[in-house]
Amino acid sequence: MKKIAIMGGGPSGLYFAILARKHFPGADIQVYEQNPRDATFGFGIILADGGYGRFRDADAESAEALMAASFPTRDRLISVNGETVEVRGGPTGYAIARLKLLNTLQALAESRNIRVHYQTRIENPDTLGADLIVGADGVNSALRKAYEGEFGTSCWTLKNRMAWYGTTRQFPCPILSFKKTEYGHFWTAAYPHQGDMSTFVAECDADAWVRSGLNRMSMQEQLAFAENIFAEELQGHPLLSNRSLWNSLPVIRNRHWHVGNRVLIGDALHSPHPSIGSGTRIAMEDAIALVEALAAFPDDLPQALAAFQKNHSPQSDKLVHAMEKSALWYECVAEKMDNLGPLSFVFDFMTRTGRLDETRLWREYPEFMACFGEQWNRWLAEHGSHVRGSATNSGVALQ
Repeated sequence: MKKIAIMGGGPSGLYFAILARKHFPGADIQVYEQNPRDATFGFGIILADGGYGRFRDADAESAEALMAASFPTRDRLISVNGETVEVRGGPTGYAIARLKLLNTLQALAESRNIRVHYQTRIENPDTLGADLIVGADGVNSALRKAYEGEFGTSCWTLKNRMAWYGTTRQFPCPILSFKKTEYGHFWTAAYPHQGDMSTFVAECDADAWVRSGLNRMSMQEQLAFAENIFAEELQGHPLLSNRSLWNSLPVIRNRHWHVGNRVLIGDALHSPHPSIGSGTRIAMEDAIALVEALAAFPDDLPQALAAFQKNHSPQSDKLVHAMEKSALWYECVAEKMDNLGPLSFVFDFMTRTGRLDETRLWREYPEFMACFGEQWNRWLAEHGSHVRGSATNSGVALQ
């Protein structure tokens, strides 16, 4: 393969380029990114510990660089209408500032002589003249939109609203706080991603979005409103905005992952939902799987792209389906907040994807289950017929 063009200079595009250089040292690999070099939106993300083993196997240098730039987190506090449950145990997550993640991958790409063209939007992918065109250009992918019919794209929009903020409050561990207010149901997921900064995702359901007037506010008014709603969680610290728009998230799926010499990975292929903390992991594992398929069939691109979808879709689908179940759980969270007690709510939350079964709960959260085992058995008898033995042990880390 002589020339590879990658549309999108985010984590999946840069990581694919880094891995492709290892397997195709003589190839002309170029990345095209529509934004400036250091433009990134949001604050921090979490990479689950389970993903790092896969990253190390794919490329030890980049895995070690990402690990060194990350902030380990474990345990969590879940509050429901003012009552807090401490969830001790579970896998370690590694939070990293989005800009630090981007800069780390940029430096690795440059060290491997990969050229990245910033502020360059490709309107017609076919003008790139490459043997392979990789669409790593996110949920608004120009490559996918150019061939939506061929990719078999489907898209719908969730009802809840969310905005990604930062805050100077250093949370001791990740928190989830769900509260019913005079305006309706609001909740936040917050976690530290560096020594002096935390990510703070503010959310509400569709009813609260309208009743609160958030739908009529300016961006600054929305930020002030969120600071007031979550004053207890912020403890006097401000919210920080980075184009923090209150959006409804799209759900994008593609029946076909490749069309001719064009292939999708990451958010362009399957849009993420932040509630399981695996969007970036899924995107980077897509990059690994694509490079592995190309290396297995270096002289047969159609065979390589077919192998990419065939071999990777079973594992990818597990994470994507877990993400979808979690998103749908959040779409109904108002009813759960109104009808479940705090501990029952936490049990329902932890088992929402169907992949964390009773066996894994006792294995991965022994301290939590030791504290609440009796209540768990009562809850399981009443609500949890879908939990006992239903999940696979190979599943996704609870993030």
